[in-house]
Amino acid sequence: MGEKTMRAVVLRSYGGPEALEAADVALPEAGDGQVRVRIEAIGVHVVDAVIRRGFMAEREGGAGLEYAGLGHDAAGTVDAIGAGVPGLAVGDRVIGLHSALVKPLGTYAEYAVFDAVELAPVPKGLDAVTAATLPSNGLTALQALRLLDLGEGATLLVTGAAGSLGGFAVQLAAARGIEVIGLASAADEAAVRALGARGFVARDTGIASGVREVAPSGVDGVLDAAMVGQEAVAAAADGGVYVQVTLPGEARPERGVRVVNVWCEADPGDYAELVSMVERGVLTPRVLATYPLAEAAAAHERLDRGGLRGRLVLLP
Repeated sequence: MGEKTMRAVVLRSYGGPEALEAADVALPEAGDGQVRVRIEAIGVHVVDAVIRRGFMAEREGGAGLEYAGLGHDAAGTVDAIGAGVPGLAVGDRVIGLHSALVKPLGTYAEYAVFDAVELAPVPKGLDAVTAATLPSNGLTALQALRLLDLGEGATLLVTGAAGSLGGFAVQLAAARGIEVIGLASAADEAAVRALGARGFVARDTGIASGVREVAPSGVDGVLDAAMVGQEAVAAAADGGVYVQVTLPGEARPERGVRVVNVWCEADPGDYAELVSMVERGVLTPRVLATYPLAEAAAAHERLDRGGLRGRLVLLP
């Protein structure tokens, strides 16, 4: 018998959306502590575009690969289980975060292999398309809020508040009683307030001055989902905290403002919290559009234009 294959989208060179190539590749096998998932939906992430352009290829060992895979978020069904994996069965519906940055295969494929710790149950009542938007942005928002360590009544600026990561952050922070100020396009004010923001600043105005009209001393914390950088740091109060999601980040401390980076990790406790919040209606994932996996380049063209108000999802 010949080698079993599947369809996947890979990179043989780095560049624009045209670098994405559909190909037949070997079906991956689940090793010890791993699970193979039949993919039903794939969340397209801005990090995918960063990797597509070649960022971190040398640093992460991608330069010597025959081809590189893309994709971090996915939802699907357990297809095969390696040794030493308790608590999962073939047929279980799961979400997953494929955490490696540069790898031979990612989630842009019909099947993907995950470390068991990278998986969690699909929230009850959620379809695969919506569930695929949850892992990386949901975990990033939750873990960023932990780094911010703000109590009830504290003030928080969330940049990119209308986007997927920013939207999760607004919802999670508001549920904790944090006073959220959202930064987004003026046209998105109603949508951002509907997510739970108490204040709003239009991104085409001065950020720091706009924030201080709402919070005169500045905000206690900033979650910079839009990667604004130093201008967002300036919106923080003296001695506040700023969390950036860029790698590497470029923001610098000032006036005693602490600058920290967040990079999401698949954590069972955090997964359980996210799943619970979705099931209780506290957290609502948003899907902007779906594309067939073979049209991943078109999805990346839309991703590169920015201004997304929800996630793009690929369908194998």
